[in-house]
Amino acid sequence: MKTALKSQTQFDIEEATIAGVRAAIRNDTLTVRQLVQEYLDRIAAYDRHGPRINSIIRLNPEALADADRIDAVAAASSRQKIGPLCGVPVLVKDNIETKGLATTAGSPLLKDNVPQDDAFIVKKLREAGAIILAKTNLHELASGGETVSTLIGQTLNPYDLSRTPGGSSGGTAAGIAANLGLLGIGSDGVNSIRSPASANNLVGLRPTMGLISRTGLIPCGLTHDTIGPITRTVTDTAILLDVIAGYDREDPSTHEASAHIPPTYTSFLDRDGMKGARIGILTHFFGHKPQHQPVNSVMQKALAILEQQGAALVAIDDPINPDELLTSTLVHHYEMAQDLDAYLAKLPPNIMVRSLADIAASGLVHPSVAGTLSTAMELGAKKIIYRERLQRQAALRHRLLDLMARHRIDALAFPHQRRLVVPIGETQSERNGVLASATGFPSIAVPAGFSAPGPDAPLGVPVGIEFLGRPFSEAVLIRLAYAAEQAIQARMAPHTTPALG
Repeated sequence: MKTALKSQTQFDIEEATIAGVRAAIRNDTLTVRQLVQEYLDRIAAYDRHGPRINSIIRLNPEALADADRIDAVAAASSRQKIGPLCGVPVLVKDNIETKGLATTAGSPLLKDNVPQDDAFIVKKLREAGAIILAKTNLHELASGGETVSTLIGQTLNPYDLSRTPGGSSGGTAAGIAANLGLLGIGSDGVNSIRSPASANNLVGLRPTMGLISRTGLIPCGLTHDTIGPITRTVTDTAILLDVIAGYDREDPSTHEASAHIPPTYTSFLDRDGMKGARIGILTHFFGHKPQHQPVNSVMQKALAILEQQGAALVAIDDPINPDELLTSTLVHHYEMAQDLDAYLAKLPPNIMVRSLADIAASGLVHPSVAGTLSTAMELGAKKIIYRERLQRQAALRHRLLDLMARHRIDALAFPHQRRLVVPIGETQSERNGVLASATGFPSIAVPAGFSAPGPDAPLGVPVGIEFLGRPFSEAVLIRLAYAAEQAIQARMAPHTTPALG
């Protein structure tokens, strides 16, 4: 059964929110089919044509049929008893399994990897009424920061088409920024949710390790890998987190999650959340050269606004060095062969690659990740160095908790990137997301503002501020991020993807 479209929509899809969609469906001014079709029209206009953002690997061919089913259920219940994500179109990074849709991680070697079941969080999304609209591009095998894959190539930043969208979840972020979907799901190994959130003027949450299941994720290294939201607003992140957080018996890391989840994260959306908060500013996470000035200028203005909102800004001069952490604490390259091989071994026999070595030897690997794969195969056998790095991670966790206790800090703050997201063709550099990935602590990036406008970026290039908290302090981070978002008011839609006529 197909639900009839309204003769004239009264719903503005640009910058749409969950609350707006729910209200429009409940008030009978919008059908889910109409909403899905509008997003499909925008994808056709802006991802496939026009600026060719190139964020979508594949559309879900059942999206409109799913919309019709939800419309029928909503109509039968007089549109009152609808799920928290009723009819909400979601973009899912293509390293997260979705039933009936190939899950490729951007590699043609996995183009026939069609899961028979959804990843745990995809099941939770569907149960909440969401529609999986499309699978999004990523840096191949989630092993880089520029979002380029052998399968479909380079994703563009909709704010500046000459720049990357960050990565590795850049396809999800570019799509959400350009209003090609309402909610996004990414994965984060080192920077991979917060980097594209920062670069695309979005909210990106890396949760505490163990808050969200990784079952159904193509892994890079399970000590660091996690899944999380990428949205346009903190409110939508809180609603989405209510749906996807929780215990999964197939993922042992989630065994402690239930004890730390509040009835709803939305209860922490407080405009006055900065009043009385103590925010530690990590001074060593700022650059001090001319190329850092665009980011520093945006951050200075944003921090001044937070102070005006009642936050106490505490300069933390502890010499934690993000570049040093990258070279001394991360273990994803030591785990990649083991964890990826275990995933590949479970795939159906029609998938010809069964190991990282098979992928590397295929000759069908994007040049930007070939070196990473070679390194991972070499490091997988170096168990002593691996254990030493795990010990450094434990020491870093203790160091951060002690620092936050001594200074009575609610959260630490810093720019996610010390310099603007790089132009296409360059390698991403000077990102600060390693602090959360090396510790497993939660971290959220929110829009801080834009650099000065330029010929390719009439709005400027987005800059994100990152807040990092203690384990399972997502409620605190949401309170602070929401207060910052409401005070700074930095979110703007990109100029390259305006409303369709």
